[in-house]
Amino acid sequence: MTSILNADLHCHSVVSDGTLTPEALAERAHRNGVELWSLTDHDEVGGQHRAAAAAKALGMKYLTGTEISITFIGKTVHIVGLGFDADDPELVAGLRQTRGGRYERAVEMAEGLARVGIAGALEGALQFAGNPELVSRTHFARFLVESGVCKETNEVFRKYLTEGKPGFVPHRWASLKDAVGWIHRAGGIAVIAHPARYGFSANEEYALFSEFIAHGGRGVEVITGSHSAAECITYAQAATEYGLAASRGSDFHSPDESHTELGTLPYLPGHLTPVWELLAERVV
Repeated sequence: MTSILNADLHCHSVVSDGTLTPEALAERAHRNGVELWSLTDHDEVGGQHRAAAAAKALGMKYLTGTEISITFIGKTVHIVGLGFDADDPELVAGLRQTRGGRYERAVEMAEGLARVGIAGALEGALQFAGNPELVSRTHFARFLVESGVCKETNEVFRKYLTEGKPGFVPHRWASLKDAVGWIHRAGGIAVIAHPARYGFSANEEYALFSEFIAHGGRGVEVITGSHSAAECITYAQAATEYGLAASRGSDFHSPDESHTELGTLPYLPGHLTPVWELLAERVV
């Protein structure tokens, strides 16, 4: 497999905060010409067997996936794992522990929203959460749009769910060392997801990449739905500088919310090593 491959290695189903089933996502990816696909639900591998079976039925290649939430220098960062054993006991237990604090955090978020006159937010958010263990800001945002508080989810985040706003509650996730270790020991490869999103200074980003590599991380998302063309160039250069493989993924969540459709991203630059070349034996 080369860099000229329609691989989409980052998307979400109802198992976390997407709105489509693993099977519906597989069909959508296949319809859009995806040749190699991965479902990467947040802190969860419960949809992996369904996704792999759906991909196989469509004749599409598949890599197991997840997106692990970590805390790094006070910010939430996401690490994508690819090509691991989805039944690995240590990984499964680690993800369960990471999910554990989400419900308690959601209760605090609802309390903050209630203080500014938005009642019933927890119950409303849970209506959108296919998995109550994974209730998240996205589910609160969908409730606030449906109830007419805001017109779109981006407005909800801006007004209510970012730092300093009424519904924002920080959460301490897994450590970078733990997340990379779980993925690595389960036979997979760890990838820094959408690095431009974190707003790190140059020194902070250097610290992230350096520590990630020291713990055994091997990839970075270069082409992703939230990166501008300039940011794609920046992180293509970073992949070369740090000796990391490059990944590509839309970060698709929903037909109604996602700006980037499954399988529609530009191809990876040809001079980079695609992450799937390191995972050839793990493709099913």
